[in-house]
Amino acid sequence: MKEYEFTLKFDLLNNQEDPEAYVDALYEAGCSDASVGIGLLGRIALNFIREAESASLAVSSAIENVKRAIPNARLIEATPDLVGLTDIAEIVGCSRQNMRKQFSTHREIFPRPIHDGNQTLWHLATVLQTFRENGAYQFEDHLIEMSLANMRINLAKQVSEANFTLDGDLRSLVA
Repeated sequence: MKEYEFTLKFDLLNNQEDPEAYVDALYEAGCSDASVGIGLLGRIALNFIREAESASLAVSSAIENVKRAIPNARLIEATPDLVGLTDIAEIVGCSRQNMRKQFSTHREIFPRPIHDGNQTLWHLATVLQTFRENGAYQFEDHLIEMSLANMRINLAKQVSEANFTLDGDLRSLVA
């Protein structure tokens, strides 16, 4: 058994609903290993430190526990997953300026971003895997496993919400 730290963010059915009403139910449903964030009406976030055989099992069991306590809750995001340069710098233990310089001058150690705009975003799992392959930075192995599990859940959620599958033409465009 390993210990995994991650955050799950949920949208409640009613955006005026007070998430504090669910704290006891979450505890009883198996979320005693989570800190519950209830700052916004209609939203709830849970920061878990969960022991499990794998990161995927840790996250999926936590989602099941939340759904048992709040059946109408809809997952917004599992983190860590989407990250910017500041997040990456914090994770690998360097300054944002250093990471910005690395991004600007050593593009080969960065995967392609998934969003390029005011803030460039990557999936943390792809960044860490690329860094590992290039020996660029040191970080704990379980972080790749955790970020990969979250990326898979977030991507599956997006595809499910879009309610479509990629046909051959589209698949070749995004490959």
